[in-house]
Amino acid sequence: MKTGSHPARPPVSEQSAEADLIARAIAGETAAFERIMRRYNQKLFRTARSILMQDADAEDAVQETYLRAWRELASFRSDASLSTWLVRIAINESLGRLRRRSAQVIPLDAAMNTIEPEVQASLCVADQLQPESGAIRAQLRTLLETRIDRLPEVFRTVFILRMVEEMTVEEVAESLGIQEATVRTRLFRAAQLVARGFGQRSRPHAGGSLLLRRRAL
Repeated sequence: MKTGSHPARPPVSEQSAEADLIARAIAGETAAFERIMRRYNQKLFRTARSILMQDADAEDAVQETYLRAWRELASFRSDASLSTWLVRIAINESLGRLRRRSAQVIPLDAAMNTIEPEVQASLCVADQLQPESGAIRAQLRTLLETRIDRLPEVFRTVFILRMVEEMTVEEVAESLGIQEATVRTRLFRAAQLVARGFGQRSRPHAGGSLLLRRRAL
């Protein structure tokens, strides 16, 4: 998992291969663009779903993202990150759909007022969980997913991009058009909300490993 706030540089060969794919896609080679789609499909789907909360809507948003990306690929700057560029398109498309359907989202101020000061930004789901208790781990994973889904959208998207997709703080900030400090604050609040309650559920168990560990914000 990434821990720093600066994007890790991919190997030169990987950068060159992606640049070649982009150039071929701009030239109209659909096979090259299809490879780009396969590479980023999961990231874009998770990003869209973090905003729209419905699989079908997220899939539609991703499809529209690809259409927009195909039309606008010639404007992509080679000095930028393709991943961040695509995520930003997916976010804008998803937010547009969210506004159109007038979805109800938990108010940001209300969510922040519900956070206990003593809750730490730790994502340790089970400090001491028996290795053989697979059913318990599965139950905790389901609970974790539910808690993430219940986060306010502004927290949820940051959490998904940083903790699930493992984008850096800098990349998340660029994708969302916000300051890095704002990313860290929202991630901290999201982690507090997600972590709440897990301590009480996990204490009776002994031994084993963590489902999630805190990473550097």
